[in-house]
Amino acid sequence: MSRFKLRIDGPDGKIETVINDPGPTRRGLALIAHPHPLHGGTLDNKVVTTIANTLFESGYVAVRPNFRGVGLSEGEYDHGEGEVADMLAVLRFVRERYPDLPLILAGFSFGAAVQSRVSETAKPRQLLLVGPAVNMFKMGAAPAHTLVIHGECDELVPIDQVRAWSAQYGVTLAVVRDADHFFHKKLAELKEQILELCPS
Repeated sequence: MSRFKLRIDGPDGKIETVINDPGPTRRGLALIAHPHPLHGGTLDNKVVTTIANTLFESGYVAVRPNFRGVGLSEGEYDHGEGEVADMLAVLRFVRERYPDLPLILAGFSFGAAVQSRVSETAKPRQLLLVGPAVNMFKMGAAPAHTLVIHGECDELVPIDQVRAWSAQYGVTLAVVRDADHFFHKKLAELKEQILELCPS
């Protein structure tokens, strides 16, 4: 079991990345994207760390990059375009080190929108979208193995819009009762949903 902090080469400079590796018992690789860089989103966001810790405890190598311009990551915010490229660069790096592990792409809010686009290239085993900002950012098409978790009382991304988006692709939507966009006081329920939905 180990924790690394790296600066990985990306298309616009170094990408600060934290990797939690459960060791020889590892059974999957999870790449997790944080919310909007211009609104305080970082790899230490509480929803992102909840996703990462839950998957790590389930045996996944949990990989959390900071998008360009955040923390020690170089470059500047690029409206989702460069951020997709950043995630693909980090994925190439970790894939070289963990070539045979099944992949989960996960993201929260803006990060969910980015990961939905990354999945079109990366072809993960599972795509986990938490609080996807379907009304704010360009989304990719959702493959059949997409899992969506959303707060019932999300004040930024109305649940009805997420229901409509999920229904368009026929993907699984789990709703956390009484939860707002940031799952305030609902992180335990979020963890339960991740454990219930993600492959064991």
